[in-house]
Amino acid sequence: MMMNHGEPAGFPRQANRRTIMKINRSGSAVWSGGLKDGKGAISTQSGALDAHPYGFATRFEGVPGSNPEELIAAAHASCFTMALSLILGEAGLTAEKMETNAVVTLEQQEGGFAITASRLSLKATIPGADDAHFQELAAKAKANCPVSKLLNAEISLDAELLG
Repeated sequence: MMMNHGEPAGFPRQANRRTIMKINRSGSAVWSGGLKDGKGAISTQSGALDAHPYGFATRFEGVPGSNPEELIAAAHASCFTMALSLILGEAGLTAEKMETNAVVTLEQQEGGFAITASRLSLKATIPGADDAHFQELAAKAKANCPVSKLLNAEISLDAELLG
C-alpha cells in the first residue's frame, strides 16, 4: 500500500505533503465474566480470526491459545518484514527468503502491566547483499515500520544475513 507520494503507509511524511490514501483495519473482542474465570473471543475484519478464544490462562498461565501480546508480536514481525522488503526493493535487492520472529515482553510494573519490549530476530537470504548494507536497511525497516512506531517500547533487532 502506498501513500504520501510513493512512500509506504506509515512512513514519516513531510509537513507539506498530504495523505493520498488512508487504510482502516479493525479487530474486535467480546468478553464475558470476571478476569480469571471469564472467557473472551477475538475476531478480525478479514475473518482470519473469527471468535478465536482467549482468556486469563492463555495470557498469564501459559495455557495454549492466543493473547494480545502474541498478536502484537505477529503484527510486528509481519510489518517489519514487509517494510524491509520495500526498502530492499528500493535498494535494488530482492530477498530470496526472510524469516522474522518477534518476542513481545509484558511486564508487571507499579501501576499495572506494560508492553516494554519487542525483540525482532531476522534471518535472511538476499542475493547480492553485503552485511553492512543489510544491517543498515534492516535498521531502517525497524525504525519505520508502522507497528514499530505504534509501540511505546524498546525495540531491538538481531539481523543475520545468511547469503
